[in-house]
Amino acid sequence: MLNYIWFGMMLISVVVGTVTGNIDAVTEAAISMAKTAVEIAIGLIGIMALWLGTMKIAEESGLIQIIARALQPITIRLFPDIPKDHPAIGSIVLNMAANILGLGNAATPLGLKAMEELQELNPNKDTATNAMCTFLAINTSSVQLILPATVVALMGTASNQIFITTIIATGLSTIAAIISVKTLEKMSRFKLNRNKQDD
Repeated sequence: MLNYIWFGMMLISVVVGTVTGNIDAVTEAAISMAKTAVEIAIGLIGIMALWLGTMKIAEESGLIQIIARALQPITIRLFPDIPKDHPAIGSIVLNMAANILGLGNAATPLGLKAMEELQELNPNKDTATNAMCTFLAINTSSVQLILPATVVALMGTASNQIFITTIIATGLSTIAAIISVKTLEKMSRFKLNRNKQDD
């Protein structure tokens, strides 16, 4: 379905560009964005290698287990379906920490690793579990204690003026996300789906 949507968007842009006489601009934008996509992908390879390697070292040294145990009172309530000593807890915690510190690029590979480990616990591989949905909601609405470097660079000294409001806004968005996902998972419609997974 998604392929049809993307194809439709490309077809519409070509048709509109042709009709309005801006087909050259459409072609130039397509080539420019293709170049940007390659640059982003190559840049992420290095970042993913760095953070996944760091995480592997932390896992082998036992650091992840220490962090997971320290945050166990929180993670047990947020993710009751995940076993206490499962590696997914460590990945989730590190992802949340990276997001809180504004390290979006570092949080990406950790989030992918967390989802991969959560998928291993998933009895129905084509349906997201409650833990996956909760993690995605928290990851998307993450609290920001430190402003991302890009915002600081763009705003310079003015970034200090939005520091408190950023914490309040992202804190409220995280609370809203957790309340929403926990409310939805208790609805009978989703409980029925979960029962089908158990069957």
